[in-house]
Amino acid sequence: MTAHHNAPAGNGRSDDDEVISTTGRVARRGSFGPGGGAGMPTEKSKNFGKSLPRLGEILGHETPLLIVVLLLTVTSVVLVVLGPRLLGQATDIVFDGFQAGEIDFDALHRKLFVIAGIYLGSWILGYTQAYLLAGAIQRAMFALRESVQSKINRLPLAYIDRQARGDLLSRVTNDIDNLAQSLQQTTSQIVSSVLTLVGVIAMMFIISPLLAAVALVTVPLSVWLMKIIGGKARPRFISQWRHTGSLNAQAEEVFTGHAIVKSFGRQRDVEARFRDDNDQLFEASFAAQFIASLIQPAMNFMGNVQFVLIAVVGGLRIASGAITVGDMQALIQYARQFSQPLTHLAAMTATFQSGIASLERVLELLDADEESAEQATTPNPGPVRGRVAFEDVHFAYTPDQPLIEGLDVVAEPGQTVAIVGPTGAGKTTLVNLLMRFYDLDRGRITLDGRDIAGFPRRELRSKFGMVLQDTWLFGGTIRENLAYGNPATTDEQIKEAARITYVDRFVHSLPDGYDTLISDDGDNLSAGEKQLITIARALLADPSILILDEATSSVDTRTEVLIQQAMKALCHERTSFVIAHRLSTIRGADVILVMDGGRIVEQGDHEQLIEQDGPYTRLYQAQFAGQAT
Repeated sequence: MTAHHNAPAGNGRSDDDEVISTTGRVARRGSFGPGGGAGMPTEKSKNFGKSLPRLGEILGHETPLLIVVLLLTVTSVVLVVLGPRLLGQATDIVFDGFQAGEIDFDALHRKLFVIAGIYLGSWILGYTQAYLLAGAIQRAMFALRESVQSKINRLPLAYIDRQARGDLLSRVTNDIDNLAQSLQQTTSQIVSSVLTLVGVIAMMFIISPLLAAVALVTVPLSVWLMKIIGGKARPRFISQWRHTGSLNAQAEEVFTGHAIVKSFGRQRDVEARFRDDNDQLFEASFAAQFIASLIQPAMNFMGNVQFVLIAVVGGLRIASGAITVGDMQALIQYARQFSQPLTHLAAMTATFQSGIASLERVLELLDADEESAEQATTPNPGPVRGRVAFEDVHFAYTPDQPLIEGLDVVAEPGQTVAIVGPTGAGKTTLVNLLMRFYDLDRGRITLDGRDIAGFPRRELRSKFGMVLQDTWLFGGTIRENLAYGNPATTDEQIKEAARITYVDRFVHSLPDGYDTLISDDGDNLSAGEKQLITIARALLADPSILILDEATSSVDTRTEVLIQQAMKALCHERTSFVIAHRLSTIRGADVILVMDGGRIVEQGDHEQLIEQDGPYTRLYQAQFAGQAT
């Protein structure tokens, strides 16, 4: 084992800021934070023109079905627009019959049957297009979710590490849901509203160009009112969503740390903060909802003005014999229908913009740079001996803050290499590089003489087993969690691994034994029990190389002694990298590397380092001599 260093002091990243999960993911702790959780999308579209073609690509496979939906919508709107005209003709039959002294009921019945058939057909067409549209959009969103999930698996860890987990989660869930809902609500509504508006105007001009012109007088004022009210409501809604996110973040924070809040007696401070945020949310919500609610009364008022104008002018036209009573009735119905599409368009445009804004956030994820290209799978790979060598390794998380420069380390097959040092020394960074969670800036790392950059990442990571300080268990049984790293394992192997790692000792005290369900966050197990399960999981995976990152930090002293014995058996004939703060866990390591500021400042076994009376000795005395004192 050799080690050389030529690295500057200064880290740029603390080990405690990183958590490596068993799924090969590094996430920064505390990244949820206030407002970091998933929330409602609040942005308007930033690049509407460029986003629409991308939306077309997403919906591309559903184009034939969307054309059918469009045709059904057009036909349905045409039938709806024809309805008032036919009703007006039915009215004329009745009116003319009264004047002639005899009503033609046969003609009236035929007309009414036609009208009933038209409205029934319109309803059937509307129902059909809604059903087809829902299927098309949900299939497109299904494919989009799969694309996002596949993209996340191809993203480099550096990208995931830079993102707040709550924001990333919101893109994958809330933004896609918001896009789906907005498309579902607006796609047919916008088309039908525009067609209805055009159809109503056309029918009004066919019946009476003068009355149609009178009706259109109120349109510019209606549009202006909607623009003014919408412009005043939008910032209030943004403020409402922002305060809602702040309040939700505070509630999540307080519920998660409820015991801490109580232990420090800060309940009143929390209540005061909550009350203040709640007051702001109330004020913002009241203003937003009140201003938004003015649109409907304003449109009703303009509709009434339009109705009065049409009634006055239309009455004069009837008196002069220019139009019939039935035509006047149809015009009044069209006038009533006229304001509805305008209101729908105003509401649907805002909803559609919200959906496009969510789409842009998803596209930012889909367009992010991916990991470097994978190498081809190694044909007939031989057994891994476990010789790991760092050769002139240079690395920095950010270009202006070098972390590791010129590092040379060799771990021989079967050696246990312990890495110790203060928080932020760069210990976990070595693991990140070894697992290719990050690529090197310069130099190379070899496994049995082969550059790990030449391994497909999945093949490389299959050689490693990891036990981490922060345990990760999924919602399922203990048996399923144990077999996670090796699904083909048998019950006998599971129980043998559980016995070696002392999982078997506490499992028998549980009501369902190995079939006991673990909650998503593992709250029904102690920290030590969860850690024991992760150790047994690594044992069942039977890796060639082990990485133990503070694997015993969450267990009591007696359990730690037992786990050390299990670790000794687990590390037998395997190259092992052990990261530890508690030096009692690594006293028997073949080689101990002492790191500080991204540099290896000492190396040797326990006795050699104690004799050198250097940084390791000071760390050792701080833990043991200080405790004895």
